[in-house]
Amino acid sequence: MFRLFSREVAGEYSGMRARDHVARLSQFHRIQASPGFRAAAQYCREVLAGFGIQVEVLSFPANESTSYWGAPMLQEWEGVSATLHLVSPAENACKLADFAEIPTSLIQRSAPVENLETEVVLLDNGEEEQEYEGLELRNKVVLTRGSLDRVHELAVGQHGAAGILYDGIREVLPARQRIDLPDARQYSSFWWRPGSKRCFGFVLSPRQGENLRSLIKSQQALGKPPARVRSTVVSRLYDGHLEVVAALIPGETDEEVVAVAHLCHPRPSANDNASGAAALLESARTLQHLIKAGALPRPRRGIRLLWVPEMRGTYAYLATHEPEIPRMVAGVNLDMVGQDQEQCGSVFVIESPPAALPSFAPDLLQRLREEWMGEMPNLAGGMPFPLFRHAVSPFSGGSDHYILSDPSVGVPTPMLIQWPDKFYHTSEDTLDKVSPHMLAVVGGLATAYACFAANARDHEVRWLGREMNARFRARLARSVQDCVTEGLAEKDKELALVAARGEKLARFAADRQREALRTLLRLAPGEAPLIETLCTEADESAHSEIERLRAALAQHARSLGLDAVPLPVRPQPDEWEKQATTLVPVRRYRGPVSTDSYTHRLTAQEKEEVWSWSKRLRDQHEVHSTLASYWVDGRRTVAEIIDLVELETGQRSAELLVRHFRLLDRLGLMALESR
Repeated sequence: MFRLFSREVAGEYSGMRARDHVARLSQFHRIQASPGFRAAAQYCREVLAGFGIQVEVLSFPANESTSYWGAPMLQEWEGVSATLHLVSPAENACKLADFAEIPTSLIQRSAPVENLETEVVLLDNGEEEQEYEGLELRNKVVLTRGSLDRVHELAVGQHGAAGILYDGIREVLPARQRIDLPDARQYSSFWWRPGSKRCFGFVLSPRQGENLRSLIKSQQALGKPPARVRSTVVSRLYDGHLEVVAALIPGETDEEVVAVAHLCHPRPSANDNASGAAALLESARTLQHLIKAGALPRPRRGIRLLWVPEMRGTYAYLATHEPEIPRMVAGVNLDMVGQDQEQCGSVFVIESPPAALPSFAPDLLQRLREEWMGEMPNLAGGMPFPLFRHAVSPFSGGSDHYILSDPSVGVPTPMLIQWPDKFYHTSEDTLDKVSPHMLAVVGGLATAYACFAANARDHEVRWLGREMNARFRARLARSVQDCVTEGLAEKDKELALVAARGEKLARFAADRQREALRTLLRLAPGEAPLIETLCTEADESAHSEIERLRAALAQHARSLGLDAVPLPVRPQPDEWEKQATTLVPVRRYRGPVSTDSYTHRLTAQEKEEVWSWSKRLRDQHEVHSTLASYWVDGRRTVAEIIDLVELETGQRSAELLVRHFRLLDRLGLMALESR
């Protein structure tokens, strides 16, 4: 059945149909909890109903008093119109921004303001308190390219600025530098927290920002009056609703495979993520058609399709459907899947679930992808290869799979994405950057994966278990060989460290493989004897690779005149490592928790301290703190979690994770017990 699913889906799935849905969805201004999102959700409902699919639009409260698990909701917002004009110097007067023309020219969730004319004060990035010394900002607007949250906290919250002009572009090196998109506007939003001082803001392109910065400096140098702008925003924030579109291809049992795509983001946001939402609509049509035509069997498990406001919609759906979660055997997340790779500089990536939640899902997806790769034969007429770039990545998060794949939820959900994208989160993420071919590749792959997981029984599980071990052996051999290569360039203490790390990695990999194999019992409970045999094979593979590593490094040690590979000397623990051994984090909520929505609970001094260390440790902060939280089980110490994150990522940061768990404890998001 493996090839049956691939063949039938590939023959029916239409990238052009999916692109047509991208064209329609990209016309809606799909901000989370907004009339535009609701209209897009209604479009999806009508399309699905037209296919004859069971579909409903679920409504959840959008206000500041509702939370789902540890995730607070937000108020509904409607942006009606907004303009920004430069009014002086008169000779430079012009329109700088118009929400009707370019929706991303307004900072989303801006508060209303009527015909406010005020001075523009130039900041470099506005992220540090000392930059505000000597500035009078009350009822003025600031021009910045720094962190929007941070600038709002300092310029608006503490110094009384009326609004923010933002001319930043998030650089994604080497794919995107600021200079690459001189006329693009970065998608930016205020995420209001209880008690926040609300304001308005506009987004300028880098070219506009440079021109305005030069003008402000010139006026100052010549002793002329400062530049002034006139701002008008017609908008409203109010208690409303947030929608999730939920459809079901019914199965023979109450188990489900979940496919999710976030529907939100400003108009047009074609690839992010009208492409994922559109690809999922075409998946629904393909499945319904093939099953109705008898080309595919009615699935054993239902296939649940979700179109959500990113993150918040997934929290809301799962928290209100908790009895169904144990019946969700696997998932897949489609996010930014339609890129024309040549224009966008993208690579099609399968992102695996975290090591804390191993499963059959990533190996299944990788094997299915190979069925889609035979696009072009070599000159001899054999060995076909793809005409698109592709890769497999470890977990990094940043989308709805990060919630489903939390071990406290337990739905292993790989993400299908194209990354990087030169036009990501900008006004230039438009329909012309969308490729029907890539929509067909990625959308078809997701559909075939859902088919297989929904239909898998004993026969499929026996094949998949052996497939998983074959891939495990290849990965393990590569990992150990990397250690051999590194070790042959080292001596003495460094050689000892490489040897110790290689053995730890092999044992860790075997442990994760055993747990991944056991998830096959979700699909075929009667195959327990085979699964245990495969687990034994995985252990034997790890033992064999460890022996190979030892032999290679022992031979190298003898060539250095040593009797054997030295024993590693454990470094003296610093203060952070010592603290980590005494702390045990305990979850308060199901699902991952983010500190961003709760920093209003901190004192001004605490906010400064968190800003300082999180900025200094920024390179590791987001991913490592998420991975660390996944390993929390109420028994492991922070020290044990630090070791696991290091095995998963190859990086160690005791200070970061001790600070992270102390912050979660301070905010009431996790308990931190002393051992």
